Amino acid sequence: MFRFQTLFFYMVLLLSSTLCAEEVKPIYLGFDGEFGVEQSTSAQAIERGILIAIDEINRAGGVLGGRPLRLISKDNRAVTARGVKNLKEFAKMPDLVAMFVGRFSPVVLEYVDLAHELKMIVLDPWAAADAITRNGRKPNYMFRLSLRDGLAMPAMLKHTLSKGAERVGLLLPNTSWGRSNLVSAKKYFLETPEPHMVGIEWYQWGDQTMIDKYQALRSSGAQAIVFVANDSEAVILCREMAALPPEQRLPIVSHWGVTGGNFVNLVGEDLAKLDFSVVQTFSFYKAEPEMAQRVLAVSDRLFGLSRIEQIESPVGVGHAYDLTHLAARAIDLAGTTDRQAVRDALERVTQYRGLVKYFEQPFTPDNHDALGAEDVFMATYRLNGAIVPVSPGD
Repeated sequence: MFRFQTLFFYMVLLLSSTLCAEEVKPIYLGFDGEFGVEQSTSAQAIERGILIAIDEINRAGGVLGGRPLRLISKDNRAVTARGVKNLKEFAKMPDLVAMFVGRFSPVVLEYVDLAHELKMIVLDPWAAADAITRNGRKPNYMFRLSLRDGLAMPAMLKHTLSKGAERVGLLLPNTSWGRSNLVSAKKYFLETPEPHMVGIEWYQWGDQTMIDKYQALRSSGAQAIVFVANDSEAVILCREMAALPPEQRLPIVSHWGVTGGNFVNLVGEDLAKLDFSVVQTFSFYKAEPEMAQRVLAVSDRLFGLSRIEQIESPVGVGHAYDLTHLAARAIDLAGTTDRQAVRDALERVTQYRGLVKYFEQPFTPDNHDALGAEDVFMATYRLNGAIVPVSPGD
């Protein structure tokens, strides 16, 4: 009889625990990323950053008094139509509060109107086109913790001067991202005497050679090339440049799209022949050591990645990690999963000590870009794939 009573007690306790667990409904975040793009590592990096933060948040008690966060990821393959479909599906999901996006600005720019129509919060940890957040909408549902072209281009152009280059050429993609960078470059040239622009060359995504456009800029007198590209285009240019005589290899100062894929492994030892630098806004090498080690410990437990040089596309990890923590704080501040209330709360979050930096107030009603010019720096690649900050003048 005693054994039966004891068994009955534990069965009731187990049933009660199960019912309680079922009553604690998760709160969801969505991620629309470019997982299906060959050799890309950006979506995976963003997803890891989100999941590391979610793990920390849930182990600390979740949000709204104990509700766990969960992530739902979808693949857009860098195709706008797929991304639009994903956005619409996320918007229909109960208790899905916000949607993260990936690195391709031309894709994310197409979401701006629809996101506002559906009142979907969009969290941008990578895509850099200025118009994503500076879209004229009030209230604005687009929030970015990332670089933007208006900050990237001045930093890249200033860096060419450290290479002794007073004349530069621009090599840009014929996309909305390329045009966004040209706007920023023209503004810089109007306000700053050096360097001088000697020419612009446009390439198409999918081009199999870059060398003619590169040589045209060099023939125009360029002493360095400011290059706006993703990893696939950068691999083509670097391989072609490495085959040139050393005296024909100009310094390349690159936008950060190149860091979103398997660039170093594909270029290989040819990279050592080139003067190649890239703009960044986050590095584990610059992060607060104690926090960096804490994040890497979670990364090791979840993904088996414990060393800085193992972290691919580190800006994706760092930015997404901090954006997730900011979203969680906004949910608690709003006291609800209502998207409009959480959107409003994101503009009121203050005093967050993040992996990227300390944020006094990352977002305000007039500014949905959490990073500024002071957060931009230049970096270079080691042959093991690590992206290492360079000192000014290097």
